[in-house]
Amino acid sequence: MMKRPASLKSALLWWLLPGLLMIMGGTLWFSKQLLRDQVDLAYDRALAGALRAIDHNISTASGGLSVEQPFLLLEFFELTTNARVYFRVATESGLAEIGSPSLPLPDAPLATGQPQFYFATHEETPVRVAALARFMNPPLPGDPQQRVIVQVAESLGEREVFLAQVLRRSVERDLSGIAMSVVLLVAGIVMTLRPLNRLREELEARHADDLRPIDDAGLPTEVRPLVAAVNRHMSRYAAMARTQRQFLDDASHQLRTPLTVLRTQVDFALREAEPALVREALLAMHEGLDRAVRMTNQMLSLARVRDASLVEGGPPRELLDLNALAQAVSRTLLPAARARRLDFGVETPDEPVSILGVEWLLREALLNLVDNAIRYTPVGGRVTVRVFHDTRHALLQVEDSGPGMSEHDIERAGVRFRRGAAGKLQPGAGLGLALVSTIAQLHDTALRIEPREPGPGLHMNLVFTLGLPANAAVQHKKTAN
Repeated sequence: MMKRPASLKSALLWWLLPGLLMIMGGTLWFSKQLLRDQVDLAYDRALAGALRAIDHNISTASGGLSVEQPFLLLEFFELTTNARVYFRVATESGLAEIGSPSLPLPDAPLATGQPQFYFATHEETPVRVAALARFMNPPLPGDPQQRVIVQVAESLGEREVFLAQVLRRSVERDLSGIAMSVVLLVAGIVMTLRPLNRLREELEARHADDLRPIDDAGLPTEVRPLVAAVNRHMSRYAAMARTQRQFLDDASHQLRTPLTVLRTQVDFALREAEPALVREALLAMHEGLDRAVRMTNQMLSLARVRDASLVEGGPPRELLDLNALAQAVSRTLLPAARARRLDFGVETPDEPVSILGVEWLLREALLNLVDNAIRYTPVGGRVTVRVFHDTRHALLQVEDSGPGMSEHDIERAGVRFRRGAAGKLQPGAGLGLALVSTIAQLHDTALRIEPREPGPGLHMNLVFTLGLPANAAVQHKKTAN
């Protein structure tokens, strides 16, 4: 069972609420420690006042230990603090003692003249004790220690109640703050997501073929990169859709006539009884099929090249040797050149000429250039494939001694299904130069057509920029046939 994706609001709340609760818990813990210190300080000041008051009423002038009106002082202190109060006055040696005898002393020895505060248990009641040790004046006879210890203690009930009230108010305050923060957070998320909701509504209202870029005006800056990526994807999809529509339009337009002609020729052959006329019809059908096959292959190649051009960043390139490419294509088309008794050759430098390119695309482009040269060059003519290079550029050239092209035809070269004056009487679809031009654009170059000097004939040139050193491991030599 697939897990339902969480919404942005719930995700933020699941992340923030535990964090807020942890922060509140830590804040309460620190607040409790700080409040206890502050409460102890405030209550200890009152406890220290009672300690000093009792200390001022101690007398040893009569030769014994006495305290004047201690219970009146303690009653007044109890009314002030609303707590049980205990006191003890005793000599350090224990020879004389007044008050609560079981009131515990601190663990550490008392410093003379410095009050000390500590928690203890008296009669099973938690108490806070203030203790003071000082020298007796005059000292009691026979007391070697000569110090008197004064202790005043109060129960912790009222102190703890006050501390609990303050902590409860702190918890209520923090919970109110968290609740308001959650409300503000949810409201902020809802307000922030409104542009996304408008974007969703806009996209849902579009037609299936509406691939216009999405307007990112009014969208948060964090969402704009996502919209830009969607726009790039839609742009690529729109380009692919245009390419597919163009291919379908071309196929329906260009293949309809050859198929109609073939159907007519088949009907004619079926009606004829003479073998000579049937053979003539079959030869015409064979020629028509050749044209249809060539046109279909070129259309498929053009569509494939256009699909490659839509890849993000272009198709991956590799280091290629133009010498090896020229020789491989020339070997492929050598039988066609020999069939027309052409002077067909390849001229390449001794050192390799390396460029960055897509091997199958450049092979397709060179195949079309050389095939066109072979088709248009008259029987017994000359076709040469050459590779030149200098320190910055490499030139792939196909030279032929055919009828050439006019200036008007050269300017219009590369237009789909357009054929020049010299190609009107030749079989073909007018897609070869369009295919080469598209491949050249993918390699950041262009097809340059120049008349051959001396004429007649043409130079078909592809110029590449050299960006990497040649691959010295490849060795090629000039070959001619």
